[in-house]
Amino acid sequence: MKQFAPAKVNLALHVTGRRADGYHLLDSLVVFAGAGDWVTIAPAERLSLCVSGPRAAGVPDDGRNLIWRAAELLGPGLGAAITLDKHLPAAGGIGGGSADAAAALRGLAALWGRPLPDAGAVLSLGADVPVCLFGRPARMAGIGEDITPLPPLPPLWLVLVNAGVAVPTGPVFKALARADNPPLPMIPPQGWPSAEALAEWLAQTRNDLEGPARMLVPQIGDVIAAIAAQKGCLLARMSGSGGTCFGLFATAQSAREAAAALSAQDPAWWVQDAAVLG
Repeated sequence: MKQFAPAKVNLALHVTGRRADGYHLLDSLVVFAGAGDWVTIAPAERLSLCVSGPRAAGVPDDGRNLIWRAAELLGPGLGAAITLDKHLPAAGGIGGGSADAAAALRGLAALWGRPLPDAGAVLSLGADVPVCLFGRPARMAGIGEDITPLPPLPPLWLVLVNAGVAVPTGPVFKALARADNPPLPMIPPQGWPSAEALAEWLAQTRNDLEGPARMLVPQIGDVIAAIAAQKGCLLARMSGSGGTCFGLFATAQSAREAAAALSAQDPAWWVQDAAVLG
């Protein structure tokens, strides 16, 4: 059994408040890219996790991994041999670990004949896991539990770029100038007729974490500027709390050409072009 774990991209991310328990309230437009990790699951007497692939270095294969925690959430004591083929940068703001956990939940629920955990249990794995389990374009609000499907999206392509510099999530949130920012503007009920129309709407939005992240890790600004300079780029922005940044494109060819140019500009960067999944 093989499950795809696509990259989650925050096209917009507004921080709209902070609860008494310290959790920040978010309002975000989330899509998924045709680039990601793969989770393979096979029957076994005991639970095991093997991590392979080009981005396997440093990824834990024990209870520290969200996949392991997802398995224990579904059925403590049940067995499966899980292999994670890791392609996404770890802690990159594109939900790699959360997408892996969501893929594991889907596959293990099918293998073990168990229902998926309730929303609260899924949320306990992390704020991005519920939307990754949903797996379709959505508006994500609250602390990650409030998920609303988006109207149909036009054809879109992304170029994802990560400079390989660690961006610590805690300090990024701590560096926010304010946590009570306005929510997203009204989403058109019929959606957006074109990639250009979506980019115009997104120009009214922000990633409130981008400024603090750029202050802590100046290379993020360099990456965004490099993406924005590519022909056909409609929008360049950081995803999540960083440090993966993205460019939005209207055609596969323009995204592919931009990815090639960015890879040549700095071979140390992780660069991937991909379609936005419907």
